[in-house]
Amino acid sequence: MVALRNIVVLTGAGISAESGIDTFRSAGGLWERHRVEDVATPEGFARDPELVQRFYDARRAAVQEVAPNAAHEALARLDAEWGGELLIVTQNVDDLHERAGARRVLHMHGELLSALCPICERRHRWTGPLLDRPACPTCEAHSLRPDVVWFGEMPYQMDRIYAALRQADLFVSIGTSGAVYPAAGFVRDARDLGARTLELNLDRSEGSHWFHESRQGRAGDLVPHWVSEILGS
Repeated sequence: MVALRNIVVLTGAGISAESGIDTFRSAGGLWERHRVEDVATPEGFARDPELVQRFYDARRAAVQEVAPNAAHEALARLDAEWGGELLIVTQNVDDLHERAGARRVLHMHGELLSALCPICERRHRWTGPLLDRPACPTCEAHSLRPDVVWFGEMPYQMDRIYAALRQADLFVSIGTSGAVYPAAGFVRDARDLGARTLELNLDRSEGSHWFHESRQGRAGDLVPHWVSEILGS
């Protein structure tokens, strides 16, 4: 740990599940109620935009009713107190990291509280519904869509993520299934580049065998303990 300077943290649905946000892959989760093809692909949006907008409008409203948990707060503490480089890459589209106080956050799959205009390619913070086709604040086109990366679309800021992985001394994965690429491959990239790798997850994931160390338990327990370990207090 003496040489530890640069940290990359990847967070997934497991960290927000403890705040009450429904996950896609859990029993009774979102994928059991909706087909991926219908609500999380460009083709699904083109086929039935009202279904997709209702789905994300409901999720946008729900995320504003929950609060960050101890794991989010611990990462915000790490962000505030860590003197080296830190990048929190989240697959989650909620804003719980930011509401907990973290600033060095990258949303690779977009954000629920953001709307994207495909006409002028501008993004706008958005807290209300999109079903009624409001006008883009920039170009006034009635074409706003959720600013969420769907299957078949390229995740955001991949160059920045890989640049951080190349410099990382430690890569930590928290609450991820290890099943969704390209994020599931980050552990191998980091390990091949010489970083130590740690997994903090409720259960062993599909990629647990790639990590130098894997710890199982609730994120709300594991993450604060790990952060205190890293910060030495």
